[in-house]
Amino acid sequence: MGRPITPFLWLLFSVGGTVSALLFPVHLFLTGLAIPLGWIDPPRYEALIGLLRHPITRLYLFVIIAFPLVHWAHRFRYTLYDGLQIKHLTALIVVFCYGAALVGSAAAAYLLWNIP
Repeated sequence: MGRPITPFLWLLFSVGGTVSALLFPVHLFLTGLAIPLGWIDPPRYEALIGLLRHPITRLYLFVIIAFPLVHWAHRFRYTLYDGLQIKHLTALIVVFCYGAALVGSAAAAYLLWNIP
């Protein structure tokens, strides 16, 4: 008898929510306010490329992309179930939501790991 995958999905949901709540505000503040308004000097191109070549930076960027995508997929799935009451399309909703998160995460992984 197989074990249900639901607890694992709720775990990924909570990790995605935590990442979104803790890392996004700092990331958006730095790239959306502090650098454009001149509060801090923008990094040079060479410095950014050097940073992107480091594996920990790539892992950070993957985490900040992939886990919030899973969070979105889980939240959107249950919004469609409970909010719009379309539980009769369960299989289609699951494939669409988690498939989109999986494709987005795979694209992020491919792009991050193939930086020259």
